[in-house]
Amino acid sequence: MARIKTDDKNLSRKDVIVTKAASLFREKGFKAASMRDLAEAVGVEAASLYNHIKSKTELLHDLCFNVANRFMHKIDEIEAEPISAIEKIEKLLRFHITEMIEHYEEVYVSDREWKHLEDPYLSNFQNQRRLYRKRFAAIIEAGIRQKEVKEIDAPTAVLIMLHAITGIESWHRSTQKISAEALEDNMITILVGGLTNR
Repeated sequence: MARIKTDDKNLSRKDVIVTKAASLFREKGFKAASMRDLAEAVGVEAASLYNHIKSKTELLHDLCFNVANRFMHKIDEIEAEPISAIEKIEKLLRFHITEMIEHYEEVYVSDREWKHLEDPYLSNFQNQRRLYRKRFAAIIEAGIRQKEVKEIDAPTAVLIMLHAITGIESWHRSTQKISAEALEDNMITILVGGLTNR
């Protein structure tokens, strides 16, 4: 029987399955992707997958919460830094952009397929998303109070910026594209430049 191959010694067999699941869920959508599709992508019999995971739903849970927890950890770090609000905003945006470039499939699935989670995980994930956006908006509001950021509606600004970053999906699909570094710098110029109160 074929075994799940791990090219990286730091990756477990479950990590390999989760990575392949991210690719599959992005390509087909969570509902349409089957365990048989996943087994084929991993290179094993479908029954072998159950030695490492309980269900397709468990994979979606891992993908969504791994991404959400990375973002929560980063905002914890940035909030604690003794830097200006505009610098905090730029750091957060750069993190979002880097995640969308380097972990595109995981972030895409977390952003688009979370609706297929089951309670209590669905409610927990929705609460985490809302809390993250509130905390991001609070940083912008602090910048407005400190006259670093223009007088704008902070929650709206968060939604616009996060939606702009999801547009990196089209950069991934493009056959002629600028470098990841240039993409990040261009986005920061537009997004942070649009907020800065000069």
